[in-house]
Amino acid sequence: QVQLVESGGGLVQPGGSLRLSCAASGRIFSVNVMGWYRQAPGKQRELVASASSGGTTNYAESVKGRFTISRDNAKNTLYLQMNSLKPEDTAVYYCNADVTSWDPSRGARLRDSYWGQGTQVTVSS
Repeated sequence: QVQLVESGGGLVQPGGSLRLSCAASGRIFSVNVMGWYRQAPGKQRELVASASSGGTTNYAESVKGRFTISRDNAKNTLYLQMNSLKPEDTAVYYCNADVTSWDPSRGARLRDSYWGQGTQVTVSS
């Protein structure tokens, strides 16, 4: 079983900053691509940024130049530094990870995609 635990959300004024963290735990062999997604009320979940284990990053156009994704592979932890926040950044932010882990019920490795529980980010004055 693999768990993703997010932290760092909250209420911030426009122009402010927040840093999100996502820690993966469990019987993990390797963590491949990790990413942050967000979902605002009444909208579909969208990709915010992603980072491969090799360091390749990808950003949504709406956050380029304001958000920075990074990861600590040794700790299986993903970060999202969010600067110059805007009201339209308000959403629940979810961590996603492509993980190869050990499945004891099958006695074999399992590669699957996992989601965190989500953390609320509210940008408002």
